[in-house]
Amino acid sequence: MSSNMSSKTLSSNMSSEASSIPSENSPNLSNNQAGVVDNTAQNEPDSQSTLANHTIEGKAMEDKANSMPSSAIENSESSQLSSMADYEAESELEDFDEDEEESSDNQILEVHAEHIVTKDEAGQRIDKLAAELFADHSRAQLQEWMKSGNLTINGSVEKPKYRVKADDSLLLQAKLEQHGNDQPEDIALDIVYEDDSVLVVNKPVGMVVHPGAGNWTGTLVNGLLFHYPNQAHLPRAGLVHRIDKNTSGLLVIGKTKAAQLELQEQLKDKSVYRHYQCIVAGDAASLARQRTIDAPIGRHRTQRTKMTVTSMGKPAVTHIMTITPLNENYSLLDVQLETGRTHQIRVHLSHIGHPIIGDDVYGNRQQLRAGLTQEQRDAIQNFPRQALHAYQLGFIHPETGEDIEVTAPLPDDIVALAEILSE
Repeated sequence: MSSNMSSKTLSSNMSSEASSIPSENSPNLSNNQAGVVDNTAQNEPDSQSTLANHTIEGKAMEDKANSMPSSAIENSESSQLSSMADYEAESELEDFDEDEEESSDNQILEVHAEHIVTKDEAGQRIDKLAAELFADHSRAQLQEWMKSGNLTINGSVEKPKYRVKADDSLLLQAKLEQHGNDQPEDIALDIVYEDDSVLVVNKPVGMVVHPGAGNWTGTLVNGLLFHYPNQAHLPRAGLVHRIDKNTSGLLVIGKTKAAQLELQEQLKDKSVYRHYQCIVAGDAASLARQRTIDAPIGRHRTQRTKMTVTSMGKPAVTHIMTITPLNENYSLLDVQLETGRTHQIRVHLSHIGHPIIGDDVYGNRQQLRAGLTQEQRDAIQNFPRQALHAYQLGFIHPETGEDIEVTAPLPDDIVALAEILSE
């Protein structure tokens, strides 16, 4: 993909001893893969090799409940609901659930459009022409309106295969239910790319992407509805994918239905280019042996708000593209997603024994390695979120076919952590 933008890896006052070397591995190569069997906590020990001054590329409950006092049961249920709310708010997926319930008090939007067929348009099937003329609506929605009589030709209901004639009159009159009852909120958005069809936002850490249990306000969707009210008729205001609450970085949004659908298709066929940067507990030599992590991910068997590597999960592939040593036991990674499962990068890196710093779900005690100064130990233990940032996003423009690539530099908190670990 072409780009005239570059990513700021670390601030200029950071040690210049570590340098990055482009990966020689293609994302499609399977050598050095980290294969996996069904497990919930299988980690391989870290190598203690020292590798400095350069970058390597690459990588049964019921009985228990009956015996509990009612207050304890209520507290337990409350805790479980809170955990589930956090999970729902933070889930990171390529596609959204299509069977989620919508609010019963959704708003109704009036749709009205007219068109007279030109000589150049004559001879086309009505379903194809309608898809071009009314691109804000899906083909499935338009066909449904043709069947129901909301989309007529010369006042008559025609089948989708009907071929239009010059001067035919198309009339679209329908009512469209606004998705959800999410409220617009005046929330500042960091827009890094925008045109008539596409929007790319740099999401700050701590912001939930869309409303859900426990997070009904203050989300990216609430902000989008305020700044772009015309997107109220799009599912989740045009969101194409999502990242965790405590992951910062880039998200692409479709400003029309056609753009949203096309970008979602690109995610499914893996033509969207997504790179993340993260700081992990791991030396360069160990990480270089696991450049591609090909391990299916599914929900944890007992901890239902967590994901895990399991043979029963969905295919998941993560590529470690570059490894920049910060010291003997910590590294800054450039990671590329091939798939986009919930918490994929966090789960995969934890699975191979190199968790992301600050990840209190998948990191645990593996984050602390030997040889740390007190300042470095404190910086790791007090880092308030996973040190993970979606810094580069590339896609094919849904209207022009142009290659679009956008970058967002590492946020200050991750830069500061990297500097401390490099001292």
